[in-house]
This record gives sequence, C-alpha cells and structure tokens, in this order.
Amino acid sequence: MAGEKMQATQSGELSQRFIEFVMMHAQNAALFLGQIPNPKTGEGEVNLELAKMFIDQLAMIQEKTRGNLTNEETIVLRNALANLQMVYVDVAQKAPKGAQPAAPQKETAPERSTSTPEQTPPITSTESESKKKFTKSYGS
Repeated sequence: MAGEKMQATQSGELSQRFIEFVMMHAQNAALFLGQIPNPKTGEGEVNLELAKMFIDQLAMIQEKTRGNLTNEETIVLRNALANLQMVYVDVAQKAPKGAQPAAPQKETAPERSTSTPEQTPPITSTESESKKKFTKSYGS
C-alpha cells in the first residue's frame, strides 16, 4: 500500500508540473501575441514568429501525449491551445504585412524552410529544429 500511495503522490506532482509547463508555454505565447505586457518595458509586444513557435510546441505536446494525460491535463492543454490559436489568428489579421509569420498559409517558400531563420530566438537549436517540423497554420 505504501508504494501505491508514493506512486500516486509522484503522479500528482508530475501532473502539476505538466500543467505548469503548459501554462508557462501559454504565457510565453501570450507575451508574444501582445496579451501580456513585457516585464522589462511594461508594453505589449507582438512577435508572431515566436508566438507561433510556442503554440506549435503546445500542439506537438498535445499530439505526443494523446491518450496519456489525465482529464485535467487534457482540458488545460486543449483550452490553452484553442485560446492561443484564436488570439493568434486575430492578432495576425491585424498585424502589418511585415509582421506576418515566416510561412504564410497560401505561400510556399522552399528556400526559407531550408535556410536558417533570420531571427534566432533565445532557445536551443533542437527546439528551433522542432519548430520547422511542427509548423502549422492557424488561419483560413
């Protein structure tokens, strides 16, 4: 019985950490969608490319963890992703042409997908590689 109780406690802690992970990614996406003021400047800023990267990572996590999450984890992840995707579409439609993401829905630019990005976010190279693999479009 003691082993089961310890395993349940560890499972609860992992669940809490997973939810914190999802919320941290969601907050980063919201920051780059101008929904949360930048702590350094106090101003909202929009960087669609970085926002899209965080949203894509959440979508990848949703796909890779399908069938392995608790109801609470599933709901938190699904709601965060749906809300961010709606905000992304709204912000992208209002953004000036130059602020559009690197790969718009109707345009294919093979030379961009093989070259290194012009702006490298402050993350590891493996995450930027995953950005290329899990890129999706949110508008129609």
